[in-house]
Parts: sequence; C-alpha cells; structure tokens
Amino acid sequence: MALELYWYDFVCVGLVAVAFVGSLWVIWRKEGGARADDNKLFESLLVGSAAKPVGHVDSSWLWSSCWRGMHPGWLLTLRVSSLAVLAGFLAWDIVEWDATIFIYYTEWTFALVMIYFGLGIILSAYGCWIHATTPTSRIGSVDDFLKRDLEDTTYTSINTYSDTNFRSTKLRSQYTEEDILQRAGFWGYMMQMAYQTSAGAVILTDVVFWCVIVPFLSNARLGLSLLMGCMHTLNAVFLLIDTSVNSLPFPWFRLSYFVLWSCLYVIFQWVIHACGFSWWPYPFLELSSPWCSLWYFAVAVMHIPCYGIYALIIKAKNSVFSRLFPNVFIRSS
Repeated sequence: MALELYWYDFVCVGLVAVAFVGSLWVIWRKEGGARADDNKLFESLLVGSAAKPVGHVDSSWLWSSCWRGMHPGWLLTLRVSSLAVLAGFLAWDIVEWDATIFIYYTEWTFALVMIYFGLGIILSAYGCWIHATTPTSRIGSVDDFLKRDLEDTTYTSINTYSDTNFRSTKLRSQYTEEDILQRAGFWGYMMQMAYQTSAGAVILTDVVFWCVIVPFLSNARLGLSLLMGCMHTLNAVFLLIDTSVNSLPFPWFRLSYFVLWSCLYVIFQWVIHACGFSWWPYPFLELSSPWCSLWYFAVAVMHIPCYGIYALIIKAKNSVFSRLFPNVFIRSS
C-alpha cells in the first residue's frame, strides 16, 4: 500500500468523519423533515400563516426567471449555451491530459456545474411546455386559491369542532392538489442540490487555485495556461450568469451538500492512494505531512466563507435589483 498512516492522520480522518456525519444529520433534519413540516404548513394555513418548509422547492422556481415577464425559453437558451461551452472546455481538458484529469477537484466541480445545467435544460424545457399550455389567467391561481380557502376557513371558524375538522380536511385535500403536486420531484431537488453544491464548490476551487496554488504551489504540472485559466474561471462565470436570471432559493442548510461533496472527494483520494497511487494533486491533502491536520481543518473551515460568499451574492441580487427595478424584479423565495 502506498498510503502510510501516522498518528496525526487519524485527526484528519476524524475531521472528515465529523463533517460527513454532521452534514448527513443536517440534511436528515431539514430535507427529511419536509413531510412533517407539511403538516405544520397545513396547520399554519388554518390560522392564516402560509409559511413554507425551509426545504421546500416549488417546481416553478426551477424554470422561471426572477425577471417579470421573461419567457422561460430565454433561461433554457442560456442553460443550453452554458452547457455547450463548458462541455467544450472539459472535452479539451480531457484531450489535453486524458481522463486522469478527474483526479482534480476542479474537474469534479466542473462536471457538477454541467450536471446542474443539464438538469436545468430538462426542467426549463418542461417549463416552456407548461408556459405554452397554461392559460395566462391561471398564472398565480394557487395563491388565489389559498387566499380563498383562508377566507373560508376564517369564516367557518365559529362553527362546531366537527365542521371545522371537515373544512380542515377539505383544505388539506385541495392544497395537496393545487400546491403539493406543484412541488419539484426527485430531479427538481437534484437540480437544487447541484446548484447550491456547485455554488460553494466553484468559489472554493477558484479561490484556492488563484490565491494559493498559482502564487505559492505552482510547478510544471500546474503550469498556468489558457485552458487552465478558463477551467478555473468559466465555472463561476456561467453559474453567476444563471444566478442573475433564475429564481432559485439559497437556504443555508444546503451547505451540507457542499461539505459532503468535498468529503467524498477526499475519501476518493484516500482510496486511490491506498490502492497504490502515490502523487497528491493538492499538496495540502498529503497525509504524510505533520501539518496535514491543520491543512484539513483550514480547508474545512473555508467551506463556510466560500458558501457564504455566494449566499451574499444572492442576497445582494435580491436587495439591489429589487430597489433598482422594483416593477420587473421578483425576489427569490
């Protein structure tokens, strides 16, 4: 085995294990608790509050724009163009270095951004179909439905317990038909997860490359070129362009998916080194260094500001655009 473990390496293993398990726990609490939150949502509707679960992903968010009146076809065109350009650069990268280039975290993240755009294309195409087949008068009908039912529920609140219970059941049934069925399915949640994981990962990738690797760890293997510069820039550029147009939310708890993504990459590195691979693509991941535990801890901590930077971008988008263009900009949920 090419992987030799020292006492300080177990600290690294512990850090990754804690991050991995902790992320799964957060996901289980937030995403896994969505069904239970739906019951709370029904109850909140009865008292006049329509707060949605924190993990809620409405299907319309996946293909609609934050700019009022923009046809979903424009977002579809943007995503097709982004995927085509990214696929071209990834193909160039593979031709230049062969498939072993996927030993790098950059290529993992680059491919994940492409997966996001691929899912986005499918769901945007579906949105175009919905837009073409749904009468304009029905747009926002769910909100009107909820308002009507809330008024009806308030009006009947003075009735007997059995009558209120009947109305409650009716409300739940109608809400299920009109709204729950509009929630994103499996692929919609996959797209949302890919989006938020990519957001943190591209910031981490580009910051580490331009601020750490290029100035301090540059060598023949990492020689800066046009291709390498584009691979560490275009991933963020196209994602930011999509962010400026889409209406996807950005809850903080999905930082957990970003952490899981990085943990899986680190585990992948450990596995291939245990199988005989001797070279580390990122020197700060090398387990033979006495300082490796500090490096691992520093990289783990970096996930928070990297994800936070993108969260601030989303917040700035909602704040600035809503003030500059109040009549055409729709804040993300």
